[in-house]
Amino acid sequence: MPFMPLIPAGSAPPLAPYSPGAAAGDTIYVSGTLALDTKGRLVGKGDARAQTRHILRAVEAVLESGGAHLSDIAYNMIFIKRAEDYAAVNEVYKEFFPGAAPARFCIVCELVKPEFLVEISSIAHASRTPQEGTYLRARAANSA
Repeated sequence: MPFMPLIPAGSAPPLAPYSPGAAAGDTIYVSGTLALDTKGRLVGKGDARAQTRHILRAVEAVLESGGAHLSDIAYNMIFIKRAEDYAAVNEVYKEFFPGAAPARFCIVCELVKPEFLVEISSIAHASRTPQEGTYLRARAANSA
């Protein structure tokens, strides 16, 4: 089964050759997401809370374009630049996952550019029908 790229309207331009998300069957993979606006500019300079909030909203948009929601996430991979931002990231994370939280890991490491403090990638399982638009256009493009 081929995968179908998920590119929600208003997505930041990618920094490399990748799609913001991909659907394969009922699984949705969300690429590593950074705090970038629709023009590729950093959101929340020096503010891990603001970057985390922006990233999780972007993850949510990718999931919704594939017919899923944050509650469908089974696994999150979190990368932070500074260990001292761990509590701030978790504070915002709890706002988006108030109940049973998905499995996850968090690694302190360098990110692709020095201004980025947080990056999150996700895997979700959804049984919903994807939204028409991005998903269906991607499907048509893949079958051409």
